Amino acid sequence: MDLSQFSQAFFVEAIELLAEMEQLLLELDVDSPGSEQLNAIFRAAHSIKGGAATFGFTALTETTHLLETLLDRARHGQLRLSAPMIDAFLETKDALQEQLTAYQAGKEPEPDRVAHICAVLKQLALETADGKALAPAPAVASAPAPVVAAAPAPEESDVSGALRIRLSRLSDSECDLLADELANLGKIVSRTRSNDQLTVVLDTTCEPDEIIAVCCFVIDESQIEIARECAAPAAAAEPVAAAPAPSAAEPVRTQAPAPAAAAPAAGAAAAAKESSSIRVDVEKVDQLINLVGELVITQSMLTQAATMLDPVAYERFLSGLGHLERNARDLQESVMSIRMMPMDYVFSRFPRVIRDVSAKLGKQVRLDTFGKETELDKGLIERIIDPLTHLVRNSLDHGIETPDIRTAKGKEATGQLLLSAQHHGGNIVIEVSDDGAGLNREKILAKAMQQGLPVSESMPDEEVWQLIFAPGFSTAEQVTDISGRGVGMDVVKRNIQEMGGHVEIQSRGGYGTTTRIVLPLTLAILNGMSVKVGSEAYILPLSYVIESLQPLPEHLHSITSDGHVIKVRGEYLPLIELHRVFDVADAQVNPTQGILVIVQTDDARFALLVDELLGQHQVVVKNLETNYRKVPGISAATILGDGSVAFIIDVGAMPRIQRAQAVSAAALAGASRMTPIEA
Repeated sequence: MDLSQFSQAFFVEAIELLAEMEQLLLELDVDSPGSEQLNAIFRAAHSIKGGAATFGFTALTETTHLLETLLDRARHGQLRLSAPMIDAFLETKDALQEQLTAYQAGKEPEPDRVAHICAVLKQLALETADGKALAPAPAVASAPAPVVAAAPAPEESDVSGALRIRLSRLSDSECDLLADELANLGKIVSRTRSNDQLTVVLDTTCEPDEIIAVCCFVIDESQIEIARECAAPAAAAEPVAAAPAPSAAEPVRTQAPAPAAAAPAAGAAAAAKESSSIRVDVEKVDQLINLVGELVITQSMLTQAATMLDPVAYERFLSGLGHLERNARDLQESVMSIRMMPMDYVFSRFPRVIRDVSAKLGKQVRLDTFGKETELDKGLIERIIDPLTHLVRNSLDHGIETPDIRTAKGKEATGQLLLSAQHHGGNIVIEVSDDGAGLNREKILAKAMQQGLPVSESMPDEEVWQLIFAPGFSTAEQVTDISGRGVGMDVVKRNIQEMGGHVEIQSRGGYGTTTRIVLPLTLAILNGMSVKVGSEAYILPLSYVIESLQPLPEHLHSITSDGHVIKVRGEYLPLIELHRVFDVADAQVNPTQGILVIVQTDDARFALLVDELLGQHQVVVKNLETNYRKVPGISAATILGDGSVAFIIDVGAMPRIQRAQAVSAAALAGASRMTPIEA
């Protein structure tokens, strides 16, 4: 039987299990480990081993088997955990991740890496077997044993406590394959085949959900029925509930173990919630979002065309069109919410980063998180991981001090790093805060002057802090494997700007630093202001717009023959004429006859000259590079209600384009003044 069609489901499930394993290991109290945590870590390793054996991933099977053996002894109180042991388990998790990546790419894992991690686990097993890490029996002896692993009493039958597994609607190949897999999970006490049905009594320490997870790589969950084989009448043939699962070709989300009769109702509620979710390929969601976007555009076209109809003669039609508009808007919001993921997806990665980096730096750091349930578009949430990682490592290396320095300053020896996320209007605000030493203004200015950056002692703090985002800028006295090369913060700013966001920094010497990232909730829909320049319509992202006004002649000042500034409430702002930037004919060239839109970017505030304002509305963003090519000053495009295409302006690029055009014009003017001999 060809199992390759099911391998993707295994990879997705295994990656989730490894992430869960890492989180549990980091939260584990080494001195007093919780039995539930140990059982959950063991189940994750056991499930990965079962799937790996099914697909013939030998290295993965061997590594997880060694890890599983140690975890099994730990959960039964036969060895005492230690910090070095947790380090070894985390190293094993990393090795398993590498092996999964290799198998997913159709390659074999590196033999040396596999041999190394297996040697580490074998050595750990030998040391604990020699009694060096043995724990007193009572340490975890009181922990409840798994339900299906209960040993039978002497007077009970040999199958007491085993599981009766009934698999239906099987082909011959599926029957043989599943029988072999069940044999890997325990001892087969009896096996009966009847037509397309296979019944196996299995003496195993596995829990029902683990059996279901392994079988679901081959068949659907609706084909599986599991009952307990117990001598006691009350517990005889108690069926294990199994909710309908996705088809075998789809990634499977393992259902939580069926709770025992005495288990709290919360466990059943959690299992019901888990089984009520499905996993859908991202491409299908993107296709759905694209179709809904097309629907919204079509609805907008109909609405605009209907403005020419007689409202009395076409009352019912216009009423129905109004309902269509509301339903299309609700549908769009619902579909967009499918792509939303909680920030916990990002925040859960950092306990491991902080643990490893702080240990390497000899620092003590406590991570606190706020707003983990705040949701962000999947496309953005995956791209924000790298910038946040840079900011976290920067806080650990440059911000938070070592315990002795903190104690000398009257602070707690353990520093605090706070990750927070919250919605603010149509944006999400993500903050990375530490209670460390803060930014050193004098040191940053001295380094900037050394690198030839245009700075002055009178610069406000906000502008000084922005200097750390300059390419190649670093105040580190020596380069380490963590930081000091000056290649991190400029990448952070560039990546965030590419996502339509900006970065702000607040810092107080001796009290810490807060880096704030402001991002749009999604890149698929944009709140925009449509403006007209000549006969062309453009979209300005509303998040950049501060105000609009029509200037008086006395507010305008010339600085060059073509350059102007405008005075707004005592502040002089550069004036950028959009008709010059995009070479639009028949546009308004007199600023006093047009409209000035004041916009704010990360670096500056300036005014854009347009002919008129058309209105504010949501637009469906279309990627211009995919359909045409990259155009300077344009970030994307959209389709308006009349079917015409409008470009979405890259506001941050406007000053750069204006400077480039000014330099080019000056060069041409200089060339025109040259004599023939000079030319």
